[in-house]
Amino acid sequence: MATKRMQAYQDVMSRTSRKLQFDGKISEVFGENVFHVEIMREYLPSEAYKSMMESIQSGTRLDRKIADQVASAMKDWAITKGATHYTHWFQPLTGSTAEKHDAFFKPVGPGRAIERFDGDLLVQQEPDASSFPNGGIRNTFEARGYTAWDPSSPAFVISKTLCIPTIFISYTGEALDYKMPLLKALHAVDEAATEVCQLFDKNVAKVHATLGWEQEYFLIDSALYNARPDIMMTGRALFGHAPAKGQQLDDHYFGSIPERATDFMREFEYESIRLGIPVTTRHNEVAPNQFECAPIFEECNLANDHNLLLMDIMEKVARKHNFHVLLHEKPFAGVNGSGKHNNWALATDTGVNLMAPGKNPKSNLQFLTFFVNTIKALHDNADLLRACIAGAGNDHRLGANEAPPAIISAFIGSQLTEALDNLEKNVKAGKMTPEEKTELKLNIGKIPQIILDNTDRNRTSPFAFTGNKFEFRAVGSSANCASAMIVLNTIIANQLKLYKKAVDARIAKGEGKDEAIIKELQVAITASKKIRFEGNGYSEEWVKEAKRRGLSNLKDTPSALKVWGDKKVSQLFDDLGVLTPRELHARQEIEYEVYIYKIQIEARLMGDLALNHILPAVIDYQNKLLINVQGMFDVLGDKQAKVACDAQLDLLMRTSLHMNKMKDSCDKMLVDRKDANKIEDIEKKARVYCDKVKAHFDEIRYHADKLEILVDDESWPLPKFREMLWTR
Repeated sequence: MATKRMQAYQDVMSRTSRKLQFDGKISEVFGENVFHVEIMREYLPSEAYKSMMESIQSGTRLDRKIADQVASAMKDWAITKGATHYTHWFQPLTGSTAEKHDAFFKPVGPGRAIERFDGDLLVQQEPDASSFPNGGIRNTFEARGYTAWDPSSPAFVISKTLCIPTIFISYTGEALDYKMPLLKALHAVDEAATEVCQLFDKNVAKVHATLGWEQEYFLIDSALYNARPDIMMTGRALFGHAPAKGQQLDDHYFGSIPERATDFMREFEYESIRLGIPVTTRHNEVAPNQFECAPIFEECNLANDHNLLLMDIMEKVARKHNFHVLLHEKPFAGVNGSGKHNNWALATDTGVNLMAPGKNPKSNLQFLTFFVNTIKALHDNADLLRACIAGAGNDHRLGANEAPPAIISAFIGSQLTEALDNLEKNVKAGKMTPEEKTELKLNIGKIPQIILDNTDRNRTSPFAFTGNKFEFRAVGSSANCASAMIVLNTIIANQLKLYKKAVDARIAKGEGKDEAIIKELQVAITASKKIRFEGNGYSEEWVKEAKRRGLSNLKDTPSALKVWGDKKVSQLFDDLGVLTPRELHARQEIEYEVYIYKIQIEARLMGDLALNHILPAVIDYQNKLLINVQGMFDVLGDKQAKVACDAQLDLLMRTSLHMNKMKDSCDKMLVDRKDANKIEDIEKKARVYCDKVKAHFDEIRYHADKLEILVDDESWPLPKFREMLWTR
């Protein structure tokens, strides 16, 4: 293993940059591999094109004749792009995306064949997914689900395969993926938000959620990656002593991007642009070898598809550059982990961002309505928001003085805090006088279009308002954004429905519309006040204050996932038509199971590396010391040798101490893991894996990392952090 490490390091030192062979305008290739609206206009008959536009915009079903025409056009276009196969591209609960490729090719007689792709194949495909751990809906009949085309997300060609974005459902019609409930949540928020918009503008017919994600990631040379079994199989380094220089100097953040990394970025951005992903931003992140890319915001469903596609592209392009992309939330202890901030807002079909302050009292009252209701939804469903970003990887990141704490709170800045406080105080009980209404409207009109954020505390908050959008900062880098977006859009939809009902009730009792809107805003502001926090979310004081306020602090995944079993939560998702109680229970079960398996894999790897890699290396080193000590005694005699060998003897004792304690902890972990595996109840099993099995990790790692700095560098088997964290 030590030889493998040294060879890997030599490979790294000999790397040269791979240059992208493209010098044209990037705008000229944008979307060239996407079956977008303009391509449809070119390839489809006018009737089919019109039907497709109606389906995309309104969700209407295409009849078989039109589907055949679309399929034929899609095939013809894909073949011009070199495609030989097609696949229904979907998002199961087991990972990011899944696909099964089928050829256009079909024999039609002796020595003859045609390229075939009809409407039936476009609309539906059976992925033969009987072995998918599909959310707990497990009997074979239901598990053998099928995929169904999502026309709202355009098809694309990648690796000579036509990819058709689809939903994944069981034969009994239950959702087995992320896309189907996301589409339902987006529909729910559209209906609810449009109704509220009608209070201000009767011309609004549709509201869509927008999403702009920020993808953080680490790069590691492929040779070093292959020499670290833990990183290969878990995505993170289970062992590794912190290097002398990490991120202390903050000299990596926004610094000059290393040449190899830049060349990698140029190529994956080029491939992304060709697939219609509007990636515009790249920079160094805080930790060494950590980077970020981000696109312009898009409609939520499309943005989510694009993020999943981008993660796939990054990994494929990275291999061409002798890199591996690490999307784990905490691949290296001691430096910042990686998140995926989700920037969310609502926009009308009339071109208004509902999360942006306006130019006059009316537009600002509309802004405050959606702004305050968002905060109220966060307050009432904080545990749900914590659950939707829970995972074994994110547990390492949250609350680590680099990322938001596990306590859900909202940062809104001093200007809006003052505006909400004034609104709460100045709205009087009973009927408002014309003077009071005028005064309130004037104050509401004073909210500036550009909100100044005069602190840096928004970075310590899991949910922050950033001028014209809310930024959900707690989402992990490896996550499917749909998990967070399903929950967020569902709870917003529910809150807007409740708010509209309350406003309508006031109007029915004789209150004016504006008065009813304002008074219900006051109710919501007062009721949700405790979730607003403008201070330092990293501080211990906030943990104490949050407890005093009655806010949850769910520090681990098993604790966070319990909320999915709450009857009120089940009722909420069922009432809005997003997930049935059975589907919700299934998702809770699979999330527990995924957590268990991830901790189990890490535990097994930890034991393997500690006992089969590190321990033999330590013993070899001790044998070298013993030969040296024996030689010293032979030459110098007992008296002088005892003095001369003081350092060697000390190293022998210290390495033995750490080795024995590491071995002892590994043995205890094995026993606890075997005991945990006997537990039938999946929630209890997850709890034991968290409290008993995972509890050994820090102890084992402590001793292994101490051994790393005691053992001869050339004898150490695993690439060190100082070798992996600096791209050359």
